[in-house]
Amino acid sequence: MKALVLFSGGLDSTTALAKAIDEYGKENVVALSISYGQKHLKEIEASNNIVKYYGVEHIFLDLSKIFEFSDCSLLSHSDIDVPEGDYKDQLDKNDGKPLSTYVPFRNGLFLSSAAAIAISKGCDVIFYGAHADDAAGNAYPDCSVEFTKAINDAIYIGSGKQVKVVGPFVNMRKADIVKLGTKLNVPYNLTWSCYNGHDKACGKCGTCIDRIKAFEANGLKDPIEYEE
Repeated sequence: MKALVLFSGGLDSTTALAKAIDEYGKENVVALSISYGQKHLKEIEASNNIVKYYGVEHIFLDLSKIFEFSDCSLLSHSDIDVPEGDYKDQLDKNDGKPLSTYVPFRNGLFLSSAAAIAISKGCDVIFYGAHADDAAGNAYPDCSVEFTKAINDAIYIGSGKQVKVVGPFVNMRKADIVKLGTKLNVPYNLTWSCYNGHDKACGKCGTCIDRIKAFEANGLKDPIEYEE
């Protein structure tokens, strides 16, 4: 068995990478990092450092052209500021619509691209790190259980039943992911989750807040540095 891991260098995807290595062995794991035109390169830098740490094959793909029509606040051409505050407060102000940090159908595009590469590389399974906190309240609809099942069905059928999609954390909270990752000795000090590309994580955007709370729920201090 061989696994391809959709890998951003963030907390969730790094834990997914560690889980795949634990299950299949590093020689049977391929990490796929994708640029989507984000405002900073911190994610890419983190992914490179983590792949070196684990010693797995690393593939890089640029899909930024597809998202040039979007005004998502995460994209380099957008003049919308990345919102501050936790996701619940943002959703309350957004009438239940996806957040401004939702990149249009990003996971659908990423997983479809991953399927093509997985087939070519002889991988049997694709791991991606979507979890219940991101799917809650329709914040990121392409992180939901329903989406994961649907995209798995499509890719499994479309690949001639060669490749399956696994979202190992779709029913888990971020705190549960940190708990698992701690057991797997994930190098969380090398990861990057913040939506801003400063020298240190901002500590104010939704993903920073979720990350800090996840470590606190496990009685741990996040090993990365924050501005505040």
